[in-house]
Amino acid sequence: MYTLVYFYPAQWIFGGSGLDFANAVVYNKASNLQGFNSGKGPSMAARNLKQQAYNVIKEKIINCEFAPGAVYNEEYLCEEVNTSRTPVRDALGRLEQEGLIKIMPKRGIVVSPLTLKDVRMVYEMRLLLEPYSLRQYGDALGEPEILRYHRFFSLPDISGRQFFQADDDFHMWIMEAADNIYLKKNYELLYNQNRRFRILTGTLSARRVRETCGEHVRILTACLEKDWENAALAMEDHLHKSREGTFELLLARQREEAGFRR
Repeated sequence: MYTLVYFYPAQWIFGGSGLDFANAVVYNKASNLQGFNSGKGPSMAARNLKQQAYNVIKEKIINCEFAPGAVYNEEYLCEEVNTSRTPVRDALGRLEQEGLIKIMPKRGIVVSPLTLKDVRMVYEMRLLLEPYSLRQYGDALGEPEILRYHRFFSLPDISGRQFFQADDDFHMWIMEAADNIYLKKNYELLYNQNRRFRILTGTLSARRVRETCGEHVRILTACLEKDWENAALAMEDHLHKSREGTFELLLARQREEAGFRR
């Protein structure tokens, strides 16, 4: 049995006066502070070990170091995290709740695969949540941030690393404006899977990067005009195109892998 532990979304921290996408840091790591055991529950040190195990395993899954569909045992994961079974088991319970793994008795821990069906399901949910967030909570988006994103995506030449970081942060920023913790928790699950799609399929073509930047600019232009309906429609158009691009990349990868197996 595993205990359900609530997961709080990472907060993106930006340095300097502008949006420093190239050096953004995710603050979701366990604190290094040492606690004490009050006798009423796990000590601070024990909680830190559990959070550390969770962070390490989750990052390896999202970065596809633990490949989709791969099977691991607890002993291997304990070695990877350099900790005992208890923190690893706690982390696995949380990751199963998030849909990133499946615990199979007498078989091991299976990393959730990424299929065309997964792409359809993730984008089905994104099409429900992201346009809705713009329609319902667009007024919570700050104009200075809208302008910064607008300027960034209007740049004529954006490097791959900067683009991918900015693209992730742009969508998360829109969802963070929603005054609804349940909506944001659900989006966190989609966000993790979307990162896995991107890493698994490789980088986008320069053409698709330029097209995506233009789609973002159209969304942001409507946001500057406080036209949330057109912003939502522009987001729907962007997500449809993004979904088709992901389908193409995943199919190309599957064809490539099938060729290697012959």
